[in-house]
Amino acid sequence: MTTTAPWWDRQLPSGMPSHRYRAVHDRVALPSGPRSWPDARLTAAPLWVPVDLRDGNQALPEPMDPERKRRMFELLVAMGYKEVEVGYPSASQTDFDFVRLLAGSELAPPDVTVSVFTAARRDLVERTVESVRGLRGDVLIHLYVATAPLWRRLVLRRSRQEVLELVLAGARDVLELAGDLPRARFQFSPEVFNLTEPEFALEVCDRVTALWEASTDRPVVLNLPVTVEAATPNVYADQIEWMHRSLARREAVILSVHPHNDRGTGVACAELALLAGAQRVEGCVFGNGERTGNVDLATLALNLHAQGVDPRVDFSDIDAVRRTVEECTGIAVHERHPYVGSLVHSAFSGTHQDAIAKGFAALREEARAAGVDPRELAWEVPYLPVDPADLGRSYDAVVRVNSQSGKGGAAYLLRGATGIELPRAMQVDYARHVQRLADDEGGEVDGERLARLLHEVYAPEGGGVVLHGWHDEHPLDGAASVTVDLAVEGERRTRAFPGAGPVEALVLALAERGVALEVRSLAQQSLGAGSAARAVSFLEYAAAGTAGWALGLDSSTTGANLAAVVSAARRLVLGRAASPATCASGSRLR
Repeated sequence: MTTTAPWWDRQLPSGMPSHRYRAVHDRVALPSGPRSWPDARLTAAPLWVPVDLRDGNQALPEPMDPERKRRMFELLVAMGYKEVEVGYPSASQTDFDFVRLLAGSELAPPDVTVSVFTAARRDLVERTVESVRGLRGDVLIHLYVATAPLWRRLVLRRSRQEVLELVLAGARDVLELAGDLPRARFQFSPEVFNLTEPEFALEVCDRVTALWEASTDRPVVLNLPVTVEAATPNVYADQIEWMHRSLARREAVILSVHPHNDRGTGVACAELALLAGAQRVEGCVFGNGERTGNVDLATLALNLHAQGVDPRVDFSDIDAVRRTVEECTGIAVHERHPYVGSLVHSAFSGTHQDAIAKGFAALREEARAAGVDPRELAWEVPYLPVDPADLGRSYDAVVRVNSQSGKGGAAYLLRGATGIELPRAMQVDYARHVQRLADDEGGEVDGERLARLLHEVYAPEGGGVVLHGWHDEHPLDGAASVTVDLAVEGERRTRAFPGAGPVEALVLALAERGVALEVRSLAQQSLGAGSAARAVSFLEYAAAGTAGWALGLDSSTTGANLAAVVSAARRLVLGRAASPATCASGSRLR
């Protein structure tokens, strides 16, 4: 069907052979009926089942060796996962040996269910059951058969009835060979469920749960995979809800999902499936898997966390988790990967930085007023869906400055590096210098470089202006005065200024030497506390049609004020030497 685009849509046909592909609605009959999932809410975490050691491992260019498998398993247990699929023991000697290691050691805690995967063939089932004998805790034997029409026709080369018989034969083998294991439960996956006829998927699942005598005391896991994503997530939600409503022994079934990410919507598929009645999710910690990967458990869990729902797995040191996963899989986590990527809590854009800085400031102020730690307050900071500290990260890299950044970002980063809080008007002026630096040097500018730039611009060395000393006098029989010992361009003079304060006296002394400036404002800040505290003065000045800022630091407020005046004079002299027509001290006055 063709449609006429509105006048403002000037997109042209791509020329790609899209006609070769069929929409999911033309490939499989989709269920119809009542739909409640759009109105549902996620209020609790599902049972998570990481499959990094089986499905994820099969997708690695270099599968994990025993030591890496062990490290990955220990990580998953330490994070709080209570069910872990550990391998395909009938398909790999390494997997078989690893399961036997778990059976012969205390690596697997008694409260962690070990899941093993097998195809529906008697010798493979037998090998699988052999691998798990002796495990201390619960064991889950996971049987799978592809049920979708394309797989039946091209892969299995069996009719629909023959595939049903294959499933039931495998289920009988599991029951016969593993039925004597005291803590064994069973799982069945109709592989490619999402492209299987709904009534056939339902028939197969109901026949399996009947054969295995599913009960509330010994529930069966029915896992309904999106083996290859082929539709928008709402279609999968409809399929899951239909199964949820239609299964014969629903109270004796743990309804599980296993989305892949071929369309890039694996997380959405899983979330909508949970809304539709699923109770369990299989995936990989950071989404590793065949093609574009399995569903990402970290993203799913932390999406819940960001909605106020306890994910029941611990990502409070997410960088340590990432390091272990990267070392075990040999695959680096992308910098923009949700939550865990190195850049996901960073802002380079000026508008973002300004909003984040204001959010942190408001949080600090609210906490100060309430007399509590900021982490006790509800998290509300623009552009940051979760507090980076929840994931074990500091705030150091939240704001990162480059040529796209604005005044707020540079000021925020400077505050973190030095403790100096620039007045707002000075932030605007400073941001121009930061942008010029980033443009000239390229790349990112860190806090240390920002601190050096602050002093280079606003408290420069040189310029031939040196304040050698000053003192004030308050004689009983005369007017108070301030004496200034000042050198300008090598010529040193000492002069008293009756009736003047220290700043005024220094300004007058400079004017006498040809460096005239007007003090427009002075602001102070204290750095540190006690005897180690230092004063910072921010001076706004005007001179010869220009306006600018200068910085001074000293152990006393008066000393910092005088240092700021000297910095302003140096800026004027240095700027005058560089360009007689335009002073480099600041913007032109209007």
